[in-house]
Amino acid sequence: MTDSVLPDDIGELAARVVAENAAIGRKIAVAESCTGGLVAAAITEVPGSSAVLDRGFVTYSNEAKMESLGVASDIIETFGAVSIACVWAMAEGTLKNSNADVTVAISGVAGPDGGTELKPVGTVVFARSIRGDEGEPEGELKNFGQLSRAEIRRQATLCALELLLP
Repeated sequence: MTDSVLPDDIGELAARVVAENAAIGRKIAVAESCTGGLVAAAITEVPGSSAVLDRGFVTYSNEAKMESLGVASDIIETFGAVSIACVWAMAEGTLKNSNADVTVAISGVAGPDGGTELKPVGTVVFARSIRGDEGEPEGELKNFGQLSRAEIRRQATLCALELLLP
C-alpha cells in the first residue's frame, strides 16, 4: 500500500481484510490492549474501510476492559489481563457493544518490562468471536519471543488482521 503510515505488510493485509469482508457484507470490530489501536489504524488506512469497520476499543487498562467491554474483575484477578479467558471476555464484550458480525480481541506483554516467568515479554493472546456462533470464542496464545516492543506489536497486529479474514 503506498502512502501509508504503517509498514507495507500490515497495509496489504489490512486491504485484504477490508476487501474480503466487504465482499461478503461482514462488519468487524476490534478490542485492543497491547496493540493500542494499531489494528483499527491499519484497517482505516484502507479506502472504503467504513463499509467494514464498525468500531474499535482500545482498552489498555484493566478498568477499561471491565468498564467498556464488561470483562469480569474475577477473570482479571484469577487469570490476568494476558489470558485466553480475558480476551474471550473482551471479544464477547465487543460483540455485545457493537454491530459487528466478527470481533477480535488482543492482549499481551509488549515489553521491555512487565513479563513474568509464566507470561514472558512477547506473550500475546488473541480471541475471535462470531455473532451467532454457539460456544466459546476461538482463542490463541502466541509467544513472539525476545523481540523489540515495536516488533511484538507489529507481529500481534498481523495476527489480529489474519483472524479478521473470512
